Amino acid sequence: MNHQKTFSNGDSRRDFIKKALTGTAALTVGGILPGFSAKSYGRILGANEKVRLGVMGVNSRGYALASNFALQPNCEVVSISDVDSRAAEKCINAVQKIQNTKPKDVPDFRKALEDKDVDALVIAAPDHWHAPAAILASKAGKHVYLEKPCSHNPYEGELLVAVAAKYKNVIQMGNQRRSWPNVQQALKDIQDGVIGRPYFAKGWYTNNRASIGVGKETAVPSWLNYDLWQGPAPRRAYKDNILHYNWHWFWHWGTGEALNNGTHMLDLMRWGLGVEFPTKVSSSGGRYRYQDDWEAPDTQVINLEFGKDKFMTWEGRSCNSRNVEGSSVGVSFYGEKGTLEYGGGNAYKIYDLDNKIVKDVKNDLVIDPRNKMDPSQALDAFHFQNFVSAIKEGTPLASGIVGGHQSTLLCQLGNIALRSNSILEIDPTNGHILHNKAAKKLWKREYEKGWEPTI
Repeated sequence: MNHQKTFSNGDSRRDFIKKALTGTAALTVGGILPGFSAKSYGRILGANEKVRLGVMGVNSRGYALASNFALQPNCEVVSISDVDSRAAEKCINAVQKIQNTKPKDVPDFRKALEDKDVDALVIAAPDHWHAPAAILASKAGKHVYLEKPCSHNPYEGELLVAVAAKYKNVIQMGNQRRSWPNVQQALKDIQDGVIGRPYFAKGWYTNNRASIGVGKETAVPSWLNYDLWQGPAPRRAYKDNILHYNWHWFWHWGTGEALNNGTHMLDLMRWGLGVEFPTKVSSSGGRYRYQDDWEAPDTQVINLEFGKDKFMTWEGRSCNSRNVEGSSVGVSFYGEKGTLEYGGGNAYKIYDLDNKIVKDVKNDLVIDPRNKMDPSQALDAFHFQNFVSAIKEGTPLASGIVGGHQSTLLCQLGNIALRSNSILEIDPTNGHILHNKAAKKLWKREYEKGWEPTI
């Protein structure tokens, strides 16, 4: 049995980040950080110029991203943009304490894009803003760190791919497990044939979310710029159960649990099976637990076929937190010679066909996949540094926008199959839906006049 550890128990998160960047942290996968050498890190840390970041959307996940980027010695957060003045103030104060310089308060992120001091925009606003904001940032000559999912709908994902090709900027999607060292090793093990030819992958996410109730129309709070919050989405009246997190469950702004959390696991499954676009997609599920305004399914299964030799399935349960394989989130890969089981953190196990453990890769850092804000601060530094190195040195991205779109599209196709009550036939060359007019209508959304994203 092979036991490995990535971090020592004595490392605090901040100490780990510092040690990783200076080459003194002991990592399982060779080198200082994945894809970097000591020499390249010396160049980054020795440079006078930091990557200067504007952060858009800082109420929850964006607050964690801004704080974590501020911890990076080769980054500086220079502006904070949020439609909620309370969230902006809280984040500005937190970042100032970390980096000892105060970011500007720029409520409208479009103004931040006009600032020559901003090299890159970090986007953690609601899903309906992800692609439109990234497109505006790209057109303004900025690099982009884009939280998953990269788009609200497939049309926007294709726009992002075209934008990156046109403007040649760096766009990294925030499916951060692509940069975690033991996850990279797990996927390498699969590619090296440790479990033989992988042909099936199963992913899951579980939680126990409360009802969002029935919202009431009410006056827009004084601290909120609701018009800017809605942005590209056609206007709807403000209700008291939309902000801040519940927008995830409304199709108008959100994308359901499949893209909220499923994106991570479907991305790993696509990576491990070595596939791009599916050939057939089906999905079942519904809103079963509560009778309220929640529109997306709280229980859902998505099935994706890739030709006749590979298949994956994802199970999402938003309102029943019973674990699968002992973990609230994870992926299992099944091959001709065994199984690789990944539980959502920076650890994994490999079993032979007799269910005996042949490899057990451990990690001492505690990961909480159900934490809405910051489930894995120290590990996320790997992804951030990959983003910085791509900007400074042209290092290949762990999660570029082409792959980010492909993984996001798997979830979107699952939702489209569910919403159109149909089994989708897919063109495996580009992911487009074939022979289904009803489903094709969900490929793109309607936009508020004047807010349409354009290349």
